[in-house]
Amino acid sequence: MRDPDKLTLRSEAYADLLSGMNSSAVQTEYEVLHLMRNCAAQFGFSHFMIARIPFGEQQRFAERLVLSSWPSDLVREYDTATVFHISALVERLRHTKLPLFAETATLLNARGSNALGSVDALFSGQAMRNTFAVLLHTTYGEPFALLLSGPRAEPDRSETADLYLTLLQLFETLERTFEAGASARDKLSAREIECLRWAAAGKSSDEIAIILGISVYTVSSYFKTATRKLDSVNRMQAIARAMRMKLI
Repeated sequence: MRDPDKLTLRSEAYADLLSGMNSSAVQTEYEVLHLMRNCAAQFGFSHFMIARIPFGEQQRFAERLVLSSWPSDLVREYDTATVFHISALVERLRHTKLPLFAETATLLNARGSNALGSVDALFSGQAMRNTFAVLLHTTYGEPFALLLSGPRAEPDRSETADLYLTLLQLFETLERTFEAGASARDKLSAREIECLRWAAAGKSSDEIAIILGISVYTVSSYFKTATRKLDSVNRMQAIARAMRMKLI
C-alpha cells in the first residue's frame, strides 16, 4: 500500500517541477540542464541525455549531443564506438511515436547481429541499466531523442503519460533557449568560428594553432570565449551548439 505522505511530497515536487518549466525566466541550456536533473530524480532515474537524431553521414554521437548528465568518459567512449546512427534506439524511434523502455545496452548498441560487446560493457552497470526514450520534434520538424536511464522498473501506463508530458514540456522549454541563443551568431568572432570548425573536423588544439598560424594558448583562449558566448559548459557542447545553429 502506498504511503499518502510520500505521495503528497511527490505531488508537490512534481508541481514545482512543472512550474519551473513553464517559467519564462528559463533562458539558457544550463537552466534546462538543472530542470532535466530534477525530472530524472522525480521519476526515479539517475541519468538523462538529449540528442538530435542522426541522418545521412552525420554519424558522430558527440556532434549530435545537446544535453547530458552522462560522465564525460562515457560520452567519449560511446562516441568512439560510432554506433549511435545505427543503434536500435534510432531505428525504433524512426518507426514509432510511442515511448520506448528497454535495457540501455540493447537500445544504444548497433542493431542486429553486428552488436558490439564493448558497447554492452559501457552500460552494463546498475546505474544506467534501463532507459525510457521518446522522440520529439522542434517547431520546425527537427527530431530529437530524449532519454532517461536508471535502475528502476518500467513505468506503468499512468506514469508513462505523466513522464511523456513532462518531457514534452521540458523540450519546449529547451527549444526556447535555441531562440534565445541565436544572438550568438553576431557575437562570435571569425577566429572563434574557425577554431570551432577545425575542432569539429577532429583537429587538436596543437593542429589548429599550426593551421591558423597562432599559438596554442591563443587557440585555447578562443575556445573559452566561444564556449561562454554559446552558453555551453565545455568545448564539446559549444561545437554541438555551433553546428545546430549552422555557424560551422
